[in-house]
Amino acid sequence: MNDVKKPLTHRQRQALATQQLIVATARELFVAQGYVATTMEAIAESAGVAVSTVYAIFRNKRGILREIRQTWHRESGQRDIYHDAIQQADPRQRLALAAHATRRQWETGAPMMTIYQGAAAADAEAAAELEEALNGRRKGIGPFIRDMAEANLLRPDLSPDQAVAIFLALTQSAVYQELVDSAGWSPDAYEAWLVEVLSGQLLPADPP
Repeated sequence: MNDVKKPLTHRQRQALATQQLIVATARELFVAQGYVATTMEAIAESAGVAVSTVYAIFRNKRGILREIRQTWHRESGQRDIYHDAIQQADPRQRLALAAHATRRQWETGAPMMTIYQGAAAADAEAAAELEEALNGRRKGIGPFIRDMAEANLLRPDLSPDQAVAIFLALTQSAVYQELVDSAGWSPDAYEAWLVEVLSGQLLPADPP
């Protein structure tokens, strides 16, 4: 019956702070100079910790990369946003929340795809993790779209699989990077555009 978590000890707080420092430092280095060029020694030096500490916590760069991805997902809040979205009766509001979740995903972690692509080119296990991450995205979106299909909220000429494919294509990180990073759009403008495009592609047309 007692679900109250015990407070962390001073040593546990220190260990957590060290782990978070290493993750943040590694992410900066991976973005700045690439996954392959960044060594465990460089991460330790930049974080101001012993290299043995980095190895003890993460074992290797893939371990750090995995924790960066998990931290990114927690910070983006996607799971909670999609949970709220699926409760909405209005299909456009569902897609508006999905667009917000996508904006949060890439706003907090667009560099992750660049990091992973660089890592995957040189490391078979990192490539497998990238594929796992992409498959996880597909599996996460599938139930959201299929729930809309079962509620007859999507265009009648679209199968659920077609709708999932359209959603995944329009919400790729490359689209966010092209519009926000390259074209100079604000994240707000990207989100508003995505709501309109998703609604136009997935929802039935309004009656004349």
